[in-house]
Amino acid sequence: MNFHVSFIIRQCGRVGAMLVLAMTCLPAAGADSSFAGIRAVEGREGTRFPNTAGPEVKSNLTLRDAVRLTLQHNPELASFDKEMRALEGVTLQAGLLRNPQLSVDVDNAGNMGSGNGQRAIKQNVEQQDLIIRISQLIELGGKRAARVNAASLGQALAGKDFETKRLELIARVANVFTEVLAGQEQLRLAEESQRLAQQVVDTVKRRVQAGKVPPIEETKVGVAFSTTRISLGQAQRELAAARKRLALLWGDTTPEFGQVLGMLESMVVLPDLAALTERVLSNPMADRARKGIEHRKALLEVEQSRRIPDITLAGGMIKHWESGGTTAIVGISMPLQLFDRNQGNLREAYQRLDKAQDEQAATDLRLKAELIQAYESLAAAENEISILRGEILPAARSAFEVTNKGYELGKFGFLEVLDAQRTLFQNQVLYVRALANYHRLVNEIERLIAAPLDGVARQGAHEPAYTDFTDDKE
Repeated sequence: MNFHVSFIIRQCGRVGAMLVLAMTCLPAAGADSSFAGIRAVEGREGTRFPNTAGPEVKSNLTLRDAVRLTLQHNPELASFDKEMRALEGVTLQAGLLRNPQLSVDVDNAGNMGSGNGQRAIKQNVEQQDLIIRISQLIELGGKRAARVNAASLGQALAGKDFETKRLELIARVANVFTEVLAGQEQLRLAEESQRLAQQVVDTVKRRVQAGKVPPIEETKVGVAFSTTRISLGQAQRELAAARKRLALLWGDTTPEFGQVLGMLESMVVLPDLAALTERVLSNPMADRARKGIEHRKALLEVEQSRRIPDITLAGGMIKHWESGGTTAIVGISMPLQLFDRNQGNLREAYQRLDKAQDEQAATDLRLKAELIQAYESLAAAENEISILRGEILPAARSAFEVTNKGYELGKFGFLEVLDAQRTLFQNQVLYVRALANYHRLVNEIERLIAAPLDGVARQGAHEPAYTDFTDDKE
């Protein structure tokens, strides 16, 4: 199975469906969705590195499985889920009507008179009036619709934040997965180097016993063998640390998987930079910046609507105790906006809108700059891999085999054998690191364009450019 990570964006507008899809990682049939997916591409040409973990005691892990576990259990992503749910309440609250007010007044309540006895008290009570009034605030100028629109756009912004964090998390998983994959290969190389060093040790011992070389060479080869043990221990520690970092992404403190499966030597066709630059502007970060402008415009409309005064309608009745009659009352009131016409909030809203437009332009420039840097670095990494694979590694391997064979025949010295072995091992490690860096850059570009690199070329051929990793059929 190929290693490299691919992102998929399906554009739509229903945040709720996207959220369910992202958190459950299950396909939602018949519902709109907007989510980033990932797939490990299979079938490309390349040499799979051999399995070196020994007998399997735990199930192996694919990149697809690592992403699924992370999206389901990562607490950082879950916090964005909670924020989106909270903003659903904000949108609901923005659309509610204001509650009516009930007031009950008693007119002339403190006038109990100066007479004495029950008759005087009764006369005074009968002179009072009971006033019952219900009033309702009527919002004018489209205030409630403006609030709902602004709250809905705020919820959409949270959805874009969710998509951005999801893309970043997928890229982080892919990068750590690459580190584990490269760590497995570096461990294999360290074990192979130690095995070759042991062969040299055995050869030197035989030559010392035969009296062909002085005993000091056996001491020297022992020192060289000890350095391979150090390299092996370092490779083991680095692999263990990378495995823990990968497991922590979905909340496990101890890795509960065997090997990670993938192909470091798989390569992708690098599309034209112009095509990628066009795609980078559809990144959720760029979409969020544009959506932020819409949100600021909606907030400006809210402040503009507040310039129009609201009215309060009131109606009720007056109960006259003395006459026993009832009188209906109606009223209307509104504020006189002589001093406060919402000037300060309007000025702030205009400036916030200008700021959002500047942020959108800055975001586009930053994404393009990051894309160009990653693109050039990827081209350089591809060239480095090509030289290492086609020229340096075959020459280093051939030099070691010839030198080792020549040492057995007495044609080369011991130091030449050690130098050839060290050169071969160093270039093999450099090759693995170059492959890991290559895939890290592929991940970065796919994060920026929110799509697989090979999908960009397929889109030019009018073919679908995405595959949902939840629909994998194995």
